[in-house]
Amino acid sequence: MEKSSQTTEPLCTLLVTSLAAFLTPFMIGSIGLAIPSIGSEFNADAPTLNLIVTVFLISLAAFLLPFGRLADLYGRRKIFLAGITSYTLFSFLSALAPSAFSLIVAYTLQGVSGAMISSTGVAILTSVYQVKERGKILGINATAVYTGLSAGPFLGGLLTYNFGWRSIFVVNLLVGLVALVVASTKLKGEWAGIVGERFDFRGSVLIVLSLSGLIYGASTFSLSDTNKMFFFLGLVGIAAFVFQERSAKFPILNVTVFSSNPAFTFSNLAALIHYSATFAIGFLLSLYLQVARGLNPQAAGLILLIQPLMMVFVSPLAGRISDRIEPRLVASAGMALTSFGLFIFSLLSPQSSLNLIAANLFLIGLGYGFFSSPNTNAVMSSVSRVYYGVASSTLGTMRFLGQAFSMAIVSTVFAYYLKGLRITPAATDLLVQSMSVVFIVLTIISVGGIFASLARGVIHES
Repeated sequence: MEKSSQTTEPLCTLLVTSLAAFLTPFMIGSIGLAIPSIGSEFNADAPTLNLIVTVFLISLAAFLLPFGRLADLYGRRKIFLAGITSYTLFSFLSALAPSAFSLIVAYTLQGVSGAMISSTGVAILTSVYQVKERGKILGINATAVYTGLSAGPFLGGLLTYNFGWRSIFVVNLLVGLVALVVASTKLKGEWAGIVGERFDFRGSVLIVLSLSGLIYGASTFSLSDTNKMFFFLGLVGIAAFVFQERSAKFPILNVTVFSSNPAFTFSNLAALIHYSATFAIGFLLSLYLQVARGLNPQAAGLILLIQPLMMVFVSPLAGRISDRIEPRLVASAGMALTSFGLFIFSLLSPQSSLNLIAANLFLIGLGYGFFSSPNTNAVMSSVSRVYYGVASSTLGTMRFLGQAFSMAIVSTVFAYYLKGLRITPAATDLLVQSMSVVFIVLTIISVGGIFASLARGVIHES
């Protein structure tokens, strides 16, 4: 039986987990704006800068499942507090980094710490709040994530321009300190639910190495044969992980749940498909607006803010609706809207109206908001309380894998059409042509996700 505490204040739990949920997407969104300044200060080459961008995402995704399992075994509060403490520490060390190598090391460890936070925050919320409030609360938590995504590029550029790239890590440090104070004083429960089981070290090593290779290989797939090898070795590692977990006495992930629990399986598959179909939107439109339309970064950023801002406003409403209506219906409607928006973007030309682009971002943001929190609600409602940590971690893994796959699609199509050309106004026609192909592929993937979302079955029992 799960151990918890009735003295934990739900509102304080919501506050601290929302602060924590803001941190990692803000870091991911803001670091890209700082890369030119980092490269200039450290005289770093392109592969080094690319590594700086990817190590955080890789370490974040690779360690989610091990920390989710540890949290279920030994206490979600313990792992959550350790995560915030170490995240804050490594934010401080990243801000002080004297070289590109030391920044990569500190930033990698910051990603590992982020995995400790991401694997436990939703699990703690789901443990504290009653089932009838779960969708609403998860919607508010999703709002914190989207606020981080929205604020990341804007504040990242602002901070870098006015105070230097190190100020981004200082902001993470300050938010982390606030979250640490609230968590250490207000979170009273422990929420450890599994008694008499041991940690699966062999499975943990396999999944960390496999996901690291898979995500790094996918995100850099078109660069070289070596990167392709990382990707395929990652796939082989995932297969070995599944084989290992089927025979493990205390697996880090009970893979049989995917065959015995369709709601859990198809909700996670829908998440993987959704992030694969949507993550590249910002990257593609940023190129289109600046290269094909000649907008400056600030103007392009303001247009791109429309989508995440819609997600911020819609997610709590969608979560509340999913408490009353089957999450599969709400999430599937959201994915249908997203699919239509992706198809509209496949029709872009160098002369397309900026008003059309803004309206379509509004539509995709609406669809995204109606998908995310109901889908999270479905995942967390499909497992027993003792497995909330692993369920939350599995969903997070699907998100980061989807993001990597989305960029792999972009890099593969761009490599075929642009053939190594620099992306400048002179290459506008090829850029728009390749974008159209990418958006068609993403539309097809997203439409497939509608069926995966509908297939999950009934979550709310009558």
